[in-house]
Amino acid sequence: MNQTNWEAISAIAQMIGSIAVVLSVLYLAMQVHQSTRIAKLAAQDAAATSLREVTRPFAENADLARVWRRGLQDLQSLPAEEQARFFHSCYQFLKAFETIHFHHIHGVMDEQIWQGWCGLLRHYIASPGMEHYWKLREDLFSARFRQFIRKLERPAEPLTVGNLLGQENRGSRH
Repeated sequence: MNQTNWEAISAIAQMIGSIAVVLSVLYLAMQVHQSTRIAKLAAQDAAATSLREVTRPFAENADLARVWRRGLQDLQSLPAEEQARFFHSCYQFLKAFETIHFHHIHGVMDEQIWQGWCGLLRHYIASPGMEHYWKLREDLFSARFRQFIRKLERPAEPLTVGNLLGQENRGSRH
């Protein structure tokens, strides 16, 4: 074989190697994209799970549900021991939301799902009992979350499990 054939073979080998590198990079990019999608789904699932774990006792325990409902609307009507239970529940509830907020600011929470979480939080944070707890204990949360809560628009009429019952009849009364 002459020198020209070896040069051609070398050029073809380099071209094949270059194509292989490009294909490898494309494959890695697809894998990273898929991993990012999976991470987002996992974060969204973890957020829903954490809030479910906080609120499940309210559905399973009538006494705790009563404390939660009354605490949201009329904290002073609860005896001190029940106020303490309410405060503990507020802490858990808001910590779950702080985690959800963390996922959002790091880009692993779908925007539409995030907006739904915000809609729920703005009602609860505006309830009299939760608002009172927040003023007393906001220092237990990250500065970033505290700033978010300060800027969160409060609804004119907060709707929570503390006052939601009976809403279905409000529009029909004249």
